[in-house]
Amino acid sequence: MAYTTIDDPEKYFQVKAYDGTGSSLAVTLDGDTDLQPDMVWLKRRSGSGNHFLYDSIRGANRSLVPNDTDVEDTSGESTNYLSSFDSDGITLGGSYNNTNASGSTYVAWCWKANGTGSSNTDGTINTAATSANTTAGFSIVSYTGNASSNQTVGHGLGAVPHWILSKNRDNSSSNYNDWMVYHHKNATANDKKLKLNETDAASTTNEWGDTDPTSTVYSVHTSGDGATNDGTDKIVSYVWTSIKGFSKFGKYEGNNNADGPYVFTGFRPAFVLIKRRGGANGWFLSDTKRVGFNGVATNSATVGNPELSPNLARYEAEGNTNWVDIYSNGFKPRITGNDTNGASETYLYMAFAYQPMVNSDGIHSNAR
Repeated sequence: MAYTTIDDPEKYFQVKAYDGTGSSLAVTLDGDTDLQPDMVWLKRRSGSGNHFLYDSIRGANRSLVPNDTDVEDTSGESTNYLSSFDSDGITLGGSYNNTNASGSTYVAWCWKANGTGSSNTDGTINTAATSANTTAGFSIVSYTGNASSNQTVGHGLGAVPHWILSKNRDNSSSNYNDWMVYHHKNATANDKKLKLNETDAASTTNEWGDTDPTSTVYSVHTSGDGATNDGTDKIVSYVWTSIKGFSKFGKYEGNNNADGPYVFTGFRPAFVLIKRRGGANGWFLSDTKRVGFNGVATNSATVGNPELSPNLARYEAEGNTNWVDIYSNGFKPRITGNDTNGASETYLYMAFAYQPMVNSDGIHSNAR
């Protein structure tokens, strides 16, 4: 059996750094094969400002803010942020500080699902649309809640989900408006949640119905914070399962040493997102496309792999610390302390590949 089914990760996930122009801007993704993204997460690097997330099911003119609890923005102004999903990237609208101001720098993290999708009837709640890419292990799920307990929703992956990110698009109440995260490496994961927009430690919840997800459905619940099945609210979920050589959703234990623990992924990461499981620490996101590699500066930058953070209090500009080193088959935290490397602390991560360690022909990739 081949080591991986994905020799070219850039067909399914890419990081793109770009410069704002203050006017309509076509951002073309890299790679030999065009990628039309179905989920795009944008962040200003050179100044503070909200993160913005779009997907092809909801449409280019509907934004969500991962670092905050805002409901979905459907105003005409949102088209100034992202105007369209294109065959080889995205088009941004006019001048806006958070996505396309002249003189500012930005990053786009882009995933491929399966277009606008179609209704999935595998669960007790039929989805308005499920856009699933089984090769890449990623789906986008849109449904309307029914305020009932122990409901299920079809994700279309044909494999058990390892990470679920769910957001109530309609409800501004503090009981229902957080970004809920399921991670399969949480202890008793089916009754634990993290919040992408907060620093909270993992806590007990009913969001996932106290039921493990299956290869066809995941469970949602009206109690807990109610964010996964409140009333008749519209809800969107982003669902991933690990694909060998392309993506991994795992955990590691910190050692509080600048020479941190080596975390094996089986690929050279393009993107790593880390959260301490048991404490009130932020989320830390690094990638290898923005300014450098393992502390080596490029493009007049001062540091490689600088962090960004999607939680509520950390929407600042790009930092100036090299949080992780990236290798051909994994990564290593390089900072001491509880944020990403406290002694005997457990950290959860999601990572996506720039390059598999070994391709489908059994040939080792270049370490670069």
